[in-house]
Amino acid sequence: MTKTFCLLALAVLSCSYTHAQMTIKTLPYPKAKKVDVVDTYFGTQVPDPYRWLEHDHADDTKAWVQEENKVTFNYLDQIPYRADIHKRLEFLWNYEKYSAPFKEGKYIYFYKNDGLQSQNVLYRQLGDNGTPEVFLDPNKFSADGTTSLQGIEFSKNGELAAYQISEGGSDWRKVIVINTEDKSVVGDTLKDVKFSGLAWHGTDGFYYSSYDKPTEGSQLSGMTQFHKLYYHKLGTPQSTDKLVFGGDKTPRRYIGAYLTEDERFLVITAATSTTGNELYIRDLSKPGSQIINVVNNFDNQHSVLDNVGSKLYILTNIYSPNFKIVTVDAGEPGITHWKNLIPETKNVLSATTGGGKIFAEYLQDATSLIQQYNMDGKLERTIQLPSIGSASGFGTKKEEKVTYYTFTNYIYPPTIFKLDIETGASTVYKKSGAKFDPEQYESKQVFYTSKDKTKIPMIITYKKGTVLNGQNPTLLYAYGGFGVSLTPAFSTSNIILLEHGGIYAVPNLRGGGEYGETWHRKGIKLKKQNVFDDFIAAAEYLIKNKYTSKDYLAVSGGSNGGLLIGAMLTQRPDLFKVAFPAVGVLDMLRYNKFTAGAGWSYDYGTAEDSEQMFKYLYNYSPYHALKPGVYPATMVTTADHDDRVVPAHSFKFAARLQEYQQGTAPTLIRIETNAGHGAGQSTAQLINGQVDKWAFMFWNMGIKW
Repeated sequence: MTKTFCLLALAVLSCSYTHAQMTIKTLPYPKAKKVDVVDTYFGTQVPDPYRWLEHDHADDTKAWVQEENKVTFNYLDQIPYRADIHKRLEFLWNYEKYSAPFKEGKYIYFYKNDGLQSQNVLYRQLGDNGTPEVFLDPNKFSADGTTSLQGIEFSKNGELAAYQISEGGSDWRKVIVINTEDKSVVGDTLKDVKFSGLAWHGTDGFYYSSYDKPTEGSQLSGMTQFHKLYYHKLGTPQSTDKLVFGGDKTPRRYIGAYLTEDERFLVITAATSTTGNELYIRDLSKPGSQIINVVNNFDNQHSVLDNVGSKLYILTNIYSPNFKIVTVDAGEPGITHWKNLIPETKNVLSATTGGGKIFAEYLQDATSLIQQYNMDGKLERTIQLPSIGSASGFGTKKEEKVTYYTFTNYIYPPTIFKLDIETGASTVYKKSGAKFDPEQYESKQVFYTSKDKTKIPMIITYKKGTVLNGQNPTLLYAYGGFGVSLTPAFSTSNIILLEHGGIYAVPNLRGGGEYGETWHRKGIKLKKQNVFDDFIAAAEYLIKNKYTSKDYLAVSGGSNGGLLIGAMLTQRPDLFKVAFPAVGVLDMLRYNKFTAGAGWSYDYGTAEDSEQMFKYLYNYSPYHALKPGVYPATMVTTADHDDRVVPAHSFKFAARLQEYQQGTAPTLIRIETNAGHGAGQSTAQLINGQVDKWAFMFWNMGIKW
């Protein structure tokens, strides 16, 4: 085989191949057995021949996984420029990355990655000019770099810290307590903690949440129904931890707890689904005080931002789908006593506090608008951001005079700014070391109309001077669910696409939170098709306006976004060339049977709710909607330790897609080992996954490298 080498910027070698030079010889797909399993819903019989793949620990499932990975990596290994993409992406990835600093006790802490370290390292230093030292190095937690640090909380005086670790990407965590001065371990390691914060009360102990662990053999797939809030007293065994909330008296699926900064109030949020929560408080300054209910239903979302004495500051969307801030005295905290402090606007509000101020973080057409208020609700200033994009951070302790925030967009690598809270002046604290020249690229927001004429925003990013001739390789990425907002963010991986004349497009679909709870509710349950229609319209806009064409369009999404891409494969397989459904929710009739899936019913509804809901889900459920036909090149991705969206979704979908594919395009499944839903993957895993995505996409579009 001949190779033609040409010199590119930064002395990167680009290899040019044509498909005429080689043909990938694919292995036959593994023979996936079928079982005679039929469920009946409201008189309708639904076969589920691949039900056996739900048993992820079974020998036959493990054998199928091994055979599928053999087919997938045999295919990927034959893409001639895959190694060159890897070399290029590893080069781009290899620069120092920092987090914004934060102060705990007498130390300033920050995260740093030298470039290609498997996990980010937590450093600390004394004062602004102190010498940094390693505080926690997760790269030493495991030999392969797949055990990750998943959060740390310090006691108020900074003398103790409790941190969570995840092994192999699992949502089940361990909690380790250390003395920060000498980093010695204090007490026993807590085990089997899931979906939990850690809330210190003094230095005696902390609050945390977890579920009863599923039975042996189903740890990664068993249902986790009822969350429980515990208090762990240092020096005592976990088995004696006191149940504070939850259990038989108040069964709730999700329970969170945190303390106000002065540690006077314990705040408890309780929910049965991913949207809406009850709100409770306990005044810890009064011995023997009871837990008081503030909001007694799950219809809206509420959290306590801060307090000044007994005055509580609450962020809520009750009667205000775009959120507002109210105040109330803790002595009579009920809704009828709430007083508006910062009213609802047309932009969606989230907020943090610091330095005795409130930082109102608004979304204005899915981009950041930051305003600073005093604690009486008076607007002091609008924070001047460097461009249109996403700003995050701002929160700090009350006594601090400065705070930090990070700004980014699709062509602005994450940059940390230091904000003088008194004057509002921002200065660059840490500039990104990304090997990327923003001046060569542009990112613009457009608005297109969906099927029902709803206006949808989309940001399109590409190299300046790109000719809109319909032949640009384009990746269309979206999510569309659970009130999640997709805001502009830089991606090192996307440089691979952009520097080769590609286009990256992100629409803000209904079901997300970009325009508040009203926008979210327009994409749930019996309105879920709106999400799919919005995405289809985005693809059609890109094609109509010559950004790309169906032969050069790839679609991608993960988790709920994986459901979106699964629906695209079944509803409009003619619209694109390549599909990447990642860790997707793909069996809509049984998603609620695994782990915390039942909590997603607010967005999806369940097949047991009603005959109407069953028929709606059955109609679009990607696993069930597959039919024999011609499908685009598809690479399903999942991980063996995903205990949020269990890999059975992807396993069953991939098996049926391979069965029904009547075209010549490959239908592969790439199963990451020793990884979970996404959090905590090592740098090597992240790079390898992105390389395989780009190689698969370019090759199936016939793109030269």
